Amino acid sequence: MKNARRKNSYGVIPPHLLSHLIENGSEHQRRCALNTLTLDSRFRARTERITGRTDARRAEAGQPLRYIFDAQHRMELPGERVRREGEPATGDRAVDEAHDDLGATWQFFHDIFQRAAIDGENGALLGTVHYGEEYQNAFWNGYQMVFGDGDGEIFVSFTRALDVVAHELTHGIIERESGLVYHNQPGALNESIADVFGAMVAQYTAGLSVEAADWTIGGELLAPGINGVGLRSMSHPGSAYDDPLLGRDPQPDHMRGFVETSEDNGGVHINSGIPNRAFYLAATALGGYSWERAGRVWYATLLDERLANDAGFSDFAHLTLDNARAMFDSDVSEAVRDGWRTVGVDV
Repeated sequence: MKNARRKNSYGVIPPHLLSHLIENGSEHQRRCALNTLTLDSRFRARTERITGRTDARRAEAGQPLRYIFDAQHRMELPGERVRREGEPATGDRAVDEAHDDLGATWQFFHDIFQRAAIDGENGALLGTVHYGEEYQNAFWNGYQMVFGDGDGEIFVSFTRALDVVAHELTHGIIERESGLVYHNQPGALNESIADVFGAMVAQYTAGLSVEAADWTIGGELLAPGINGVGLRSMSHPGSAYDDPLLGRDPQPDHMRGFVETSEDNGGVHINSGIPNRAFYLAATALGGYSWERAGRVWYATLLDERLANDAGFSDFAHLTLDNARAMFDSDVSEAVRDGWRTVGVDV
């Protein structure tokens, strides 16, 4: 870990989407969205400085250590412990999905990057399910994962989407390594890196090549009847959903569409579409599996001591190009450079 970092709460559902639900949903849908948005605002306002290990429980080297808790629809964390490492499935779908998703994320980072859990120190992986009443989000609070059940009308249980779970856990890695400020371009970069690794975890677990992957985030979360393929599209930002209740996906796919806003911490969930597409373009240009070359470049850049916590898109892009040149041949560096240039980022 670099210098001490601030712990933040990161939710996968952006505020603008919840606001649209509040304006356009039924009374029940509006109430659920408003409760979620209010809770999320409280979480985002609360930050703590990391000064040491986040949890005293340590796994054996090369082994995960998972604890799953049940909040029983209250808003108290962590809740009642219902499953730990080595124990059998409980039959509660949310509990068992959370256990499996934490394990799949651990496995990816262990196998591909030899990372010892999220904190790099064999720390325990904690998850709480059934949080709140019809809570429409999942988040990393700096210590653990928290999952809502959704309302069943717009969103289903947030344990359903492995890429979303891996996305949120990646925020913990970003927090430990680069500490990217969660605002404006650094914040959008933070969100994009979480999407990149969330997508790679899901692809790795399913054994999908870049050609076979759908490059969506959160495709399993939308309830039947919602017009969309997911929360975000990495291949075609701005096309993930277009629904009367959710609105239209606002993500730009190029710097000319960069959104200047004071909402959503300066548009962190919106402008992340630009670096998302840059990674997609680099990975698909190289072919094969995303984690073999493009993913290794992004991970090396996340750990690069030159990556400042206020880095913008161009700063990160230049470092990815440097790392691509140092790690691989010209095919990789050219694919990385072309990906960034195609989305209008100077490199």
